[in-house]
Amino acid sequence: MNSFSNRRVVITGLGVITPVGNTLDTFWNSIVNGKNGIKPLTCVDPDKFPSKIAGEVRDFNPEDFFEVKEARRMDRFVQFAVAAADLAVKDSKLNMENEDPTRAGVIVGSGIGGLNTIENQHSRYLKRGTRAISPFLIPMMIVDMAAGQISIKQGMKGPNFCVVTACATAAHCIGSAFRGIKFGDAEIFVAGGSESALSDLGMGGFSNMNALSTSFNDEPERASRPFDVKRDGFVMAEGAGIVILEELEHALKRNAPIYAELLAVGMSGDAYNMVAPETEGRGAEQAMRMALKQSGLKPEDIQYINSHGTSTPLGDISESLAINRLFGLHSKVMVGSTKSMTGHTLGAAGGIELAATCLSMKHGAVPPTINHEFPDPKCNVDCVPNEARDIQITTALSNSFGFGGHNASILVKKYKG
Repeated sequence: MNSFSNRRVVITGLGVITPVGNTLDTFWNSIVNGKNGIKPLTCVDPDKFPSKIAGEVRDFNPEDFFEVKEARRMDRFVQFAVAAADLAVKDSKLNMENEDPTRAGVIVGSGIGGLNTIENQHSRYLKRGTRAISPFLIPMMIVDMAAGQISIKQGMKGPNFCVVTACATAAHCIGSAFRGIKFGDAEIFVAGGSESALSDLGMGGFSNMNALSTSFNDEPERASRPFDVKRDGFVMAEGAGIVILEELEHALKRNAPIYAELLAVGMSGDAYNMVAPETEGRGAEQAMRMALKQSGLKPEDIQYINSHGTSTPLGDISESLAINRLFGLHSKVMVGSTKSMTGHTLGAAGGIELAATCLSMKHGAVPPTINHEFPDPKCNVDCVPNEARDIQITTALSNSFGFGGHNASILVKKYKG
């Protein structure tokens, strides 16, 4: 191990843009009270698709964060990312005028990137030819532009890049930032993910894979139901989740608020299938086991897992099997899924869910997994069904798994000084 390995990393700021709220208070009050953000699809024509519901961000005004001209030059996923980063920086009480900009970095990604921009510009091309294509097409659509635009706005000149691992994107970005601080690349990182793929291509692609829920189009609030026997696919959603990671001594020196200490990020690959999880959850287990090994903790030390829990028939079973093997079939670990309320925000999910986990530690409560009406015996976990639990958690995992067999498990512990 190099000499930087003893550097400790803490989470000092959170920022979210979600279907259930765009401030931390609104977001937390929604998920702890089981408020559902899944509604009928409005941003594209629902009659085109078998799944007619989504977790849309409905109360986001770009002009709260950007000049009109500036906003027009950003895809919606970039707008979300920059806005969530603004909120996280503000939450952390970070003032870049007091910092060395070369010691502050940004690692923010997206699973899909600027799909809406690609569609819109392709439509213009078909109607009017190549000269109708915007000169801003490329910098609007490319995935790394979320990180680039954040660094420009915040004046951060340290390491700046993105990671793309489908629905594990935000978790891997956070893991990369964690390692960057441990290795001494920077003292501060803005990290997480953003997604806005509610477009004809996005909805059509996932629908034609039979990945989306179609059984609850008339009752959208019941559609996302992780670990329930009637689940029939995930619900597409959009949003962003950004965290501020900071080297501990640096955070203490500036008297920053501290949500939790980030102890480890376990990662693995299924080496199994493009889109399906390995049936026994071996890759998921390996990622969680690696996080435990890095942290020096034991399975019995973990009180809560914010699961990937997407509400897919195969995914929920494989994650449950992994948890059962690692923690024991009759373990007391709580395994909640906030996707039951937000839907699946794809590349943003790991950031949003880590924020939810940190807020659980702060407020002494675990959000419920709603819509748990008919427990699936193949998902033998305590999913905190339907009602929040008032309990002080001090250690937790946040799981994210993506197409391609990408797995990440983030381990956090309440900071006690």
